[in-house]
Amino acid sequence: MVTLYPNSYRVAVIGASGNVGSNTLSMLAEKDFPISKIYAVASDRSSGNDINFGNRGILKITGISDFNFKDVDLAFFCAGSEVSKQYVEKAVQNNVTVIDKTSHFRYHPKVPLIVPEVNENILLNGAELGIVSNPNCIVIPLSMTLKALDNVSKIKRVIVSTYQAVSGAGKLANDELKNQIRAIQNNEPFVPKVFAKQIAYNVIPSIDTPRIGGITGEEEKIANEILKIVGKHVKIFITCVRVPVLVGHSMSVIVETENEISPSDAYDVFASFPGIVVKDNLSNNDYATPIDAADQDVVFVSRIRRDVSAKNSIGYWVTADNLRKGASLNGVMIAKSMIKIDPTLSIFKNKN
Repeated sequence: MVTLYPNSYRVAVIGASGNVGSNTLSMLAEKDFPISKIYAVASDRSSGNDINFGNRGILKITGISDFNFKDVDLAFFCAGSEVSKQYVEKAVQNNVTVIDKTSHFRYHPKVPLIVPEVNENILLNGAELGIVSNPNCIVIPLSMTLKALDNVSKIKRVIVSTYQAVSGAGKLANDELKNQIRAIQNNEPFVPKVFAKQIAYNVIPSIDTPRIGGITGEEEKIANEILKIVGKHVKIFITCVRVPVLVGHSMSVIVETENEISPSDAYDVFASFPGIVVKDNLSNNDYATPIDAADQDVVFVSRIRRDVSAKNSIGYWVTADNLRKGASLNGVMIAKSMIKIDPTLSIFKNKN
């Protein structure tokens, strides 16, 4: 029996059977989001299957081609850009407010791209198209740390190297890592399918498709989203790497600012920023790893130190749960910000 709440919102999670969708359902339940009706929607081949709604019960999945968006107030799109491209317009034309977790609308000038701790104030202007976009799972924790520093001294340049878990590529990627480890241990042959190269006991310095200039699609997305969220004054260079970790994206960050920010000042700046926890005592092995970040709501910052190779530059380490903080939690936080601003969601409905 699913526990629901009267006088609240009819909610749909599109792509409910995938990593991000199932985690969004769990997060909605865990954070006690005010729901009067909940729909789990996925591909037609998943129709009729059971899926957990956290601790609030079991849902039957509805195939997307049979789903009636007129029954919904708020929809989380978690099924990939092609699904968003095909169905978001149908949703907003039926007066549904959409929180889209794919990259499809992130660069649209009329679609807010939101990390609540960073730019919640943008939501005061509503959403002209009825769509609010959830950023890339690296951008969410990265933008929080950059905004914390930018509030103190304007950022001039950022260099980032990411260490991204396989779950960022979906459930099949998780399975591929586990299966490759098993095959190697049993001395069995295998052929990579999800990734271009072996991921078990390896790292792959390429995520997404190649772009002009030798960068990848993931690197291009992250850079563009940081500019939209933190500010166009930020110059950023990024290298994205896939690592054999199931959950938890990490990154090494170097930031050059207009004025000096000492490591001790940076420690205080990060520690006082909402959603960031500092673990930084190297001599006591007090630093965060992806395992430490798993199932946590916060972004961890460690290894804060001066970059002696450049003026007014510091380096630090970041890690966060990419499925939780990097996707599902941020989306639910966006929804809570929206209903705090306008409980009717009227300013977040399509005006066209």
